[in-house]
Amino acid sequence: MPSKSFFRRDFLRTSLTGAALALLPAPLLALSESRARALIDKVIGEINGVIASNSPEAAKIRDFERIFVRYADVPIMARYVLGVDGRSASAAQMRAFTQAFQGYIANKYGRRFREFVGGEITFRSARKIKAGYEIRTTANLRGQAPFEVTFLVSDKSGKDLFFNMFIEGVNMLLTERTEIGAMLDKRGGNLDQLISDLSRMS
Repeated sequence: MPSKSFFRRDFLRTSLTGAALALLPAPLLALSESRARALIDKVIGEINGVIASNSPEAAKIRDFERIFVRYADVPIMARYVLGVDGRSASAAQMRAFTQAFQGYIANKYGRRFREFVGGEITFRSARKIKAGYEIRTTANLRGQAPFEVTFLVSDKSGKDLFFNMFIEGVNMLLTERTEIGAMLDKRGGNLDQLISDLSRMS
């Protein structure tokens, strides 16, 4: 039978990431479209560089983690993914979970980006959204039809960072919130065990 925490997460799953970001202090200068695009230009430039490199897979995964840590708002993403269970976590547990989460995501999505070898990601469009800016890019892969990769950018944490990503329309944060929640339920709500297991997956 699903745990109470499962139902709490299910109830909260429809909450907007923007609402969580709104709780953070606003920076002095508002994020602009040019700044949001400049950030994602750097992200896709570095991703394209990794895709084009002849490095072994393990090295590419490390490179993707470096890109993720540098340009993504990892603490916000980790807290959102953990959901209501993060409220009872200690500061030490949240730090450990954030560290484990970044390695897990880099490994998982780094392996997805290896499909991009022989292709590249290019800028498509930008538009203002409540939480910041939505930057749409196109993945042009060898032998496959192009598809969209979208980044959501905010400066609510004091820096220009992306806080969510959609690949072919699939919402990364919502997907990971569901999967991480299922992992935690499987472990009886034991966050320390989840952290340990996520660390081994990275």
